[in-house]
Amino acid sequence: MNRRQFLGTAAAGILAVPALLRNAAAQEGPFPVKYFPIDAGVGLHDVTPARDGAIWFTGQRNGTLGRLDPRDGAFKLINLGKGASPHGVVIGPDGAPWVTEGGQNAIARVDPSDHKVTLFRLPEKEAYANLNTGVFDKSGIYWFTGQSGIYGRLDPKSGDMTVFKAPRGVGPYGITATPKGEVWYASLAGNHIAKIELASGRATVVEPSTPKQGARRVWSDSKSRIWVSEWNSGQVSVHDPADSSWRSWKLPGSNPRAYAVYVDDKDKVWLTDFSANAIVRFDPVTEKFNAFPSDKSGANVRQLDGRPGEIWGAESGNDRLVVIQTAA
Repeated sequence: MNRRQFLGTAAAGILAVPALLRNAAAQEGPFPVKYFPIDAGVGLHDVTPARDGAIWFTGQRNGTLGRLDPRDGAFKLINLGKGASPHGVVIGPDGAPWVTEGGQNAIARVDPSDHKVTLFRLPEKEAYANLNTGVFDKSGIYWFTGQSGIYGRLDPKSGDMTVFKAPRGVGPYGITATPKGEVWYASLAGNHIAKIELASGRATVVEPSTPKQGARRVWSDSKSRIWVSEWNSGQVSVHDPADSSWRSWKLPGSNPRAYAVYVDDKDKVWLTDFSANAIVRFDPVTEKFNAFPSDKSGANVRQLDGRPGEIWGAESGNDRLVVIQTAA
């Protein structure tokens, strides 16, 4: 187990924010920022907090799943198997991390106590699904996406898996479950989002209001509205299934590239902007943005997740985890 000293705290939360990335409106906060270095070459990708306080993260480049103890910065890397190249990670109803393991074309479960790895392999006919992200629905079924043009479901109890062809082929990327019990995914290459009918597995395409927007990731708020990070357009958008409406906002700065999206427990929306090298907070009530640039260039935060009072991201370019504290 490695131990690293924390790399500083930005007490103001938005120190040295360029003028273009800052709104004149008064900020909430301060929002302290902390960084947790992980070994070079891990290739951090996705991150998720666990109930016991630990933070789990995928190491796409070296085929590992990592566990961070944020109390002292200690971390452990768990080898997922030969040729592993993990992408997404979420915590299941069983308290274990579940991983979209693209290298072995499988869904991986890692026991949080002894770190035993169990693989649920995709059917052989889905030779390379390019697995992306996963989510659990209210009944405990695990749903996942693959950019090669598939999405699927796995029953963790029986091990039964079904893989479906996406209605418009390649592109399925981010996925989310709503408080109402719905499951939605985003198609990056297909420029749309889709709602999955849980019983049949059929996906219905919903077109965003901006053409060729590059819908990358999705997250539900407390009202079951679907928030979308749009990679091509540099926008954050929201779809309300209740009235089929769409609204969109351009991220601040020049040529924004919105990668990840996460909605916190107060329904504030968080995004990552590769162009600005920053995590960006959007308040849907005031419609104002504020940015938290990394203190190192090339951060490339690919995933956001959190728990009350904390927003977690994985800096893939710097092999660091970052947390923004939103509550004392």
